Amino acid sequence: MFSTSTASAQGLLDRFGAGIGNSDDGQSGTASIERRREVLASLPMQRLTADAQQRILSIANSPTIFRQLPTQAISCDRDLFLLIARNPEILVGMWDVMGVTQVTTKRIAPYQLDASDGSGTHCIVDLVYGDPNIHIYVADGSYDGKLVASPIKGRGVFVFRSSYATSANGQTTVTGTLDCFVQLDSLGADLIARTFSGFIGRSADSNFIETARFLSQISAAAQQNPHSMIDLAHRLPQVPRQTKQQFVEVVKNVNRRQLERQQELVQSSRPPRTAVAPLAEHR
Repeated sequence: MFSTSTASAQGLLDRFGAGIGNSDDGQSGTASIERRREVLASLPMQRLTADAQQRILSIANSPTIFRQLPTQAISCDRDLFLLIARNPEILVGMWDVMGVTQVTTKRIAPYQLDASDGSGTHCIVDLVYGDPNIHIYVADGSYDGKLVASPIKGRGVFVFRSSYATSANGQTTVTGTLDCFVQLDSLGADLIARTFSGFIGRSADSNFIETARFLSQISAAAQQNPHSMIDLAHRLPQVPRQTKQQFVEVVKNVNRRQLERQQELVQSSRPPRTAVAPLAEHR
């Protein structure tokens, strides 16, 4: 996930009149060995290519840092959630339009993204597996910012799990967890990362929480003000034309489902009609 800020989430709220969904802000991430083992044991390895398996295990078996970010439960349309999970450049494009990020992205293959944070970090992110309940990303990157004397190279595996629940009024709640395995090449960087792992983890937690909140806002805006969202979709920088069109279609469907739910609620709230006997015809 790329980081955002409360300001960006509030900006979308102010611009499109959307409400902020609930997220478990009080939770904090964990870094237990037991959790790490559980994640590895649950991966769908039999569905992955041999190359993907090797890349994942070479990182996840000996990470410099492992952390499970705080679980988030947000109100978000399922199709919209899946589209953005597989095309994070949509989020980056929105933050770019709103002027709250220096992140740049470029789609270089159907499941591969080239990304830079504008502060010295550059990475290639591969979506090596994805279904509605789990997405696995593998990243290769480097940092060459002012905080280090020489570039630091590293790799990461990010396991994103999601489940869905539908309430009585038809609204979908997406519950998501993100497990992060990060491996650094430099011994010095490894020691620094371990020393400051708590701070790094809290920063990642905060970014994940804010991104989840932002997703909820996007879904609410699609329900309430689809025309503005469609206009925004066409103006998104860093997003391929085909992905923009997919986003537009999803926004239309989100709004259509919302209107259908509202119509059903109106119909269910109407009192039942009482049968009236026909009046006798007067002659």
